[in-house]
Amino acid sequence: MNREEIEKLILLMKQHDLSELQVKEGDFHFSARRGESGQSVLTAAQSAAAGRGAAPSHADGGQDTELPKEKGKEITAPLVGTFYRAPSPDQPPYKEVGDRVSPEDVVGIVEAMKVMNEIKAGFSGTIRKILVENATSVEFGQPLFLVEIG
Repeated sequence: MNREEIEKLILLMKQHDLSELQVKEGDFHFSARRGESGQSVLTAAQSAAAGRGAAPSHADGGQDTELPKEKGKEITAPLVGTFYRAPSPDQPPYKEVGDRVSPEDVVGIVEAMKVMNEIKAGFSGTIRKILVENATSVEFGQPLFLVEIG
């Protein structure tokens, strides 16, 4: 998919007042989402297996967790980009292990195409594990935090 085709998709999205659009073409995945301000956030990526030859990895080197599945839930990357735990390098992280989160709490940022996209928890709970290092590349859907529900 080239730039011209992507621009046409964005124009169609605006014309039809769509808040989100996803297109999959083979290993290519394009996603566009309009925020509350009407600004579009775009991502384009190949699947993890095709693009890197391996599945996304966790910061601790594995997926082993202490929480049973029914008690734990993951906050995942909404798009491809660079993950940051703090609003800027000289400020503390949004959340640490043990902190409570509510659905509207910002837990990090993913930078994509020079746009900083806030990541909200989406549900309530307590952060039990941070699964990626600060300032690392993340894939669409990659787990970032493990949260204990309740």
